[in-house]
Amino acid sequence: MAFLACAGPAVAGPWVQAKGHGQIIVKYEDIRSDRGFDPNGDLADLPAERRDVSLGVFSEYGLTDRLTLQFKGDWQSGEDAFVDYEGRGPLEVGVTWQAWRDEHTAVSLYAGYADGGEGRNAGYASPGVGDSDWEVRASVGRSFGSSERLRTSGAFVDLQAARRMRQGLPSETRLDATAGARFGSDWMILGQAFGGQADDGGPRWLSIEASAVREFGDWSLQAGWRQAVVGRETPAGGGPVVALWRRF
Repeated sequence: MAFLACAGPAVAGPWVQAKGHGQIIVKYEDIRSDRGFDPNGDLADLPAERRDVSLGVFSEYGLTDRLTLQFKGDWQSGEDAFVDYEGRGPLEVGVTWQAWRDEHTAVSLYAGYADGGEGRNAGYASPGVGDSDWEVRASVGRSFGSSERLRTSGAFVDLQAARRMRQGLPSETRLDATAGARFGSDWMILGQAFGGQADDGGPRWLSIEASAVREFGDWSLQAGWRQAVVGRETPAGGGPVVALWRRF
């Protein structure tokens, strides 16, 4: 479980923070696209390159050993063929309750509220569109021991399903997955997938992200790449992601 205690944002779902402990993650993303997925899911050229840049903060703090308070928000800027924008993205606060846990497995439930901002409140929406959201999320995670064959000193998988009830935008169903493996005492590799679909046959998306994490005591540095691979009425964006974590 010491491996999981250092696993960062991947454990924000199933594995809650211990009472009085927490973490803060500052993340930078620069996503660009010159093609997008049309209503049939086929790739088509955009009228001009689209760029979406964000600097976000994610934090969580253990209120009890089973209840964790979470907050996230970001500042965004970007442009495409029709708009040039800059402003606050959605601010979200929520609570995760760990419903069950044993030595290797954890199950948690999350509920949160988000206030829309001037940026993109959904990746497929125009800046400023969307008012407020409620989200409920269920997470299950499983940890594994070291593997001589894979040369890992620990690994985990995390599956999450969510329902986001929106005002000003169609509600969404989301499915996210994360797999991570530790190599030695200081390195971790993460593979993540973020998918979802808006109601009434609206936009659909699936992005994958691969990254490496290097730990320096209570600090960690993450660097990777995110890429949209499947979608409908969404941009086919990709770009670097860099994050700095601090555990306390």
